[in-house]
Amino acid sequence: MPELPEVETIVREFRPRVEGRTIRAFRSLWRRQVQPSLAMFRRRVTGKRVERLWRRGKFIVADLAPGGHFLIHLRMSGRLEWPAAGEAEPRRLRAVWDFEDGARLWFVDARKFGRIVYTENLAPLTNALGPEPLDASFTCARLAALLAARRRRLKPLLLDQATLAGLGNIYVDEALFRARLHPLRRSDQLAPDEVGALRRAIRSTLREAIRRNGTSLDWIYPSGRMQDYLRVYGRDGAPCVECGGPIEALRVGQRGTHICPRCQPLRRADGAP
Repeated sequence: MPELPEVETIVREFRPRVEGRTIRAFRSLWRRQVQPSLAMFRRRVTGKRVERLWRRGKFIVADLAPGGHFLIHLRMSGRLEWPAAGEAEPRRLRAVWDFEDGARLWFVDARKFGRIVYTENLAPLTNALGPEPLDASFTCARLAALLAARRRRLKPLLLDQATLAGLGNIYVDEALFRARLHPLRRSDQLAPDEVGALRRAIRSTLREAIRRNGTSLDWIYPSGRMQDYLRVYGRDGAPCVECGGPIEALRVGQRGTHICPRCQPLRRADGAP
């Protein structure tokens, strides 16, 4: 599933193409992924201008003028395409936005898990999300409060979108490695310097991934370069880039997880290994 860096990359690519254009028509080839209904979605977006395209967590958000919003969640296999004039429609095309100037936006989704949602008010869809980890308001104090308020293992907690918006399996593993924290550490037992290290690691990991257009692990999202710079994720048995020891794969909260056991020892509450 695309995580924050991939969704941010997509938004930055499509923002100059979509913003300012007026939607002439909307068509869905898989109506079950359009909410609250295809008829309502089509009625509410047709004739409106895309005023702003932005990201909230893993959602692509389009603000419309004179009002309303539509959101796209790519889920496992969704992607946006901007076809050339006259280009043949691809297999697995699920939705089409036609603009008044003749341009088109395609939503392609092999597994049909993606969601396209219209809403007048963003709050019911986005208020449950945690803070944006790259915002200035995401301070050490705020992260410390989030961690202390919960007695959970670090990795499942960081994957919870109600804790932090946009993080997924790849970048949680990478951030925990950079912070030298084991994914099974309890969130309420981190020392202040460890909280600071985790915040820095999350932000530096996400910023690097955005610079590299995210991670490409299959054909669904082909444009990233971060996969060539991952330090632990997907590197089971390979030497650690820091200590040379083997990277280890384990399961944490039913999720495949990668660590360096030398660089990320599991410590007790008193700090001892």
